[in-house]
Amino acid sequence: MKNILLGAAAFLCATPLCANAANAEDAQAADTRPADARPADAKPEESVSEDRLRADIDALVGFGTRHTMSVQDHPTRGIGAARRWGENEFRKVSAACGGCLEIALPERMVEGRRIAEPTKLVNVVAIQRGTQRPNEVIIVQGHIDSRVTDVLDATSDAPGANDDGSGTALVVEAARALSGRKYPATIVYALLSGEEQGLYGGTLMADYAQAQGWTVKAVLNNDIVGGSCGSDGYCDDSHVRVFSEGPRADATDGLRAAMRRNGGENDSPSRNLSRWIDQLADEDASGLDVRQIWRTDRMGRGGDQLPFLDKGFPAVRFSVAVEDYDHQHQDLRMENGTSYGDTAAEMDFAYLAKVTRLNIRAIERLAKAPMPPAPAAEAAVQTFTTISWDEVPGATGYSIWKRATDNPQWEEKPVIENVVATSANLEGVRGDDWFFGVSARSAEGAMSPIASAVPGGAFRPLPSPAD
Repeated sequence: MKNILLGAAAFLCATPLCANAANAEDAQAADTRPADARPADAKPEESVSEDRLRADIDALVGFGTRHTMSVQDHPTRGIGAARRWGENEFRKVSAACGGCLEIALPERMVEGRRIAEPTKLVNVVAIQRGTQRPNEVIIVQGHIDSRVTDVLDATSDAPGANDDGSGTALVVEAARALSGRKYPATIVYALLSGEEQGLYGGTLMADYAQAQGWTVKAVLNNDIVGGSCGSDGYCDDSHVRVFSEGPRADATDGLRAAMRRNGGENDSPSRNLSRWIDQLADEDASGLDVRQIWRTDRMGRGGDQLPFLDKGFPAVRFSVAVEDYDHQHQDLRMENGTSYGDTAAEMDFAYLAKVTRLNIRAIERLAKAPMPPAPAAEAAVQTFTTISWDEVPGATGYSIWKRATDNPQWEEKPVIENVVATSANLEGVRGDDWFFGVSARSAEGAMSPIASAVPGGAFRPLPSPAD
């Protein structure tokens, strides 16, 4: 069944769905307020609104299809209208905080196996510059495009409520919550196009970050984060999955050989970012528990974190605990009493709000904390271990951590806390039996993720063979 959501009359806003989109805009305008209008001691995540998230999803679904090859110049339908909506939301947020966001629209022409003819690809990006280390960047992103069963079908209605309207709404809500506040590092909010056609928007965004010369501390990719029940009826609204790579995607043959010899296959920056997010989630008993998934993405599938990993940028994917395959990548239809299609009716907005709050807490902590150090460990033929690292801008102290080589998690307490030098000896600690890591602490107490003292453990791209 084709085009059952929006007919021609929808272009005149004559359908209930289009009316919902208009009501969504009213709800967003009524609820949005600058961060400095909230109580001074309010946490940013406390401002997250289920109603606003729902209104954003209604607005996105109201564009009919957001397929990358859909119309770009229609005022109310297609990917162009959806992108302009996202840009307008960022501009409203920026206006509310006195122009605190810079809007960028990176674009390029793309063509490929899933893009039958040259197509303009545009990402919508809002940049909240850091006050002390503006080149140090945290990126939170979701993809704004949608699809039905046939990935080349650019005309049928593809509501894309959960995939990935949920990630798009989360990013916009994060901008509302964090804007107007000052952070040492820069926060980038990104709505990406072309994910369903082959991660084109993620590639464009990773290229853009590299071209800007950004030091990317973390990329939080949110893709399918708004549902709590699967197509088999199994539900889980108390967990969110965080996917992270093991061996680094940008590893050279030499680094892979060093990992095989000395360890590091479970200590990539992304893996340690995942561990850090898991610990952060444990601080809030009323929120979500993180289920770390120690693979780069779901089996046989991918997301927009992958192009960042290819460049050596730390990146993880947030996704629901249970996927619903009847309401993902499906034509809208009813078969044998079962409805198919990615509609808002299948979403859990309370769950989406919890994932949004966890993201906002992670973004804020990362924006306050220094970069993780780049540590090294020396323990050959000696009864002690020496840990050393370079000085980190914004850090006033460092903590040294260890874990047994067969233990997946760092020990609960550091071996040494708040070291002010850039090296330390661990007397009586024979390094063969342990993995070590170092985190950096700001003057205000914000702690970075731990970076492992193993080959490839530093939170930065690896030098290319030419370098």
